[in-house]
Amino acid sequence: MKLKSLFTASALTLATLAACAQVEVQNVWARATVKGQMATGAFMTLTAKDGAKLVGGSSPAAGVTQVHEMKMEGSVMKMAEVKGGLDLPAGKAVELKPGGYHIMLMDLKAPLTKDSTVPLTLVFKDAKGAESKLELKVPVAATAPGGTAAPAMDHATHAKPAASH
Repeated sequence: MKLKSLFTASALTLATLAACAQVEVQNVWARATVKGQMATGAFMTLTAKDGAKLVGGSSPAAGVTQVHEMKMEGSVMKMAEVKGGLDLPAGKAVELKPGGYHIMLMDLKAPLTKDSTVPLTLVFKDAKGAESKLELKVPVAATAPGGTAAPAMDHATHAKPAASH
C-alpha cells in the first residue's frame, strides 16, 4: 500500500513539474528592502508555451503574495491586484517589471537583503483550468539584472495586507 501511495505522489509531482516546464522564467529578481519596509516587488519575464494564466503565488518570506499591476491614470499612479490572473499568451514573453505587472510580496517577515535569495512559488492555470506550481529561488538585488536602475516603486500603501488602494 505504501508503494502505491509513493508512486501516486511521485506521479503527481512529475505531472506538476511537466506542467510547469511549459512556462519559462527568465531574468527573475526581487528588490532589496530596508529595515521596516513591509513590501517589495519581484520581477521576471514569463513565456508560456501553450498559453496560461499566472493566478497567484506564495513565499514563506511574506504574509501575502499577489500578482499586481502598476499604471498611470491621468497623473495618478495606481497599483492593484490583478483579479482573475495575468494572461500569458502562447509563445509570447510577458514582462513583469517595475512600473507594470509584478509580484507583490507584502507583510514581509524580515528585510530582503541584497545578494540573498527568497523562495517564491508561482501558481498557473492552463486553458483547461488545471493548476500547476513552479518553485523559484529568486535573487535579491537593489537594481534590475544588467545593472540598470529600475524605477522606484512606492510600496508604502502595502504596509498591511488589508491596505486599500
